[in-house]
Amino acid sequence: MKLIIGNKAYSSWSMRGWLACKQSGLSFEELIVPLFGDDWDHVRESENFAPSGGKVPILWDGETVVWDSLAIIDWLADKTHRDRFWPKDETARGMARSMAAEMHSSFMALRRQCPMNTRKIYEGLSFGDDVKADAARIIELWAQARARFGSGGPFLFGTYGAADIMYAPIVSRFQTYGFRLPGFATSYMQTILDHEWTAQWMEAAEDEPWVIERLEQPETAKN
Repeated sequence: MKLIIGNKAYSSWSMRGWLACKQSGLSFEELIVPLFGDDWDHVRESENFAPSGGKVPILWDGETVVWDSLAIIDWLADKTHRDRFWPKDETARGMARSMAAEMHSSFMALRRQCPMNTRKIYEGLSFGDDVKADAARIIELWAQARARFGSGGPFLFGTYGAADIMYAPIVSRFQTYGFRLPGFATSYMQTILDHEWTAQWMEAAEDEPWVIERLEQPETAKN
């Protein structure tokens, strides 16, 4: 398998695809394509990118191409065992799927105003009501998952799975932008940050030579 991703410092969706590949336990090659670099437009039109419409991440599995992080998760779950990604309990699995889907389609204010940048830590920022509402909803979802289904371990549904993969970049954003969170959410964030795969991703991001200037001073940081 070959996974095409963007810069690890900035590409939240690439992080999800990469974590999914790690969770699968399957061997894969990763190919980093710097976002918005000099060759970006040319690369997006290449054969490797064509099926996805020029977006990352893209998973090539033989002749099969899968793009979009949530689709990659499901593809890998089908290839391995669904219990690697989703809770065994039916009720927990329904909630985990709903949380993953909500992350996939929602929280636009937070995602727009607080883009992922793993190499930055801001302090003393103020946030608009729409960003605060997104953060509050995420914390509410985390609280429900932990309270109802988290007794088996420190992750959202006890053991590490698709929901944690989908929310890992949110953990990075909360850290970067200095969000003040309740104790249980801070503990969960630290669990994700301490996870070996998150640590590997963050360390690799630190070593990247590429800088996207417009993401170094995002909208929220200018307020």
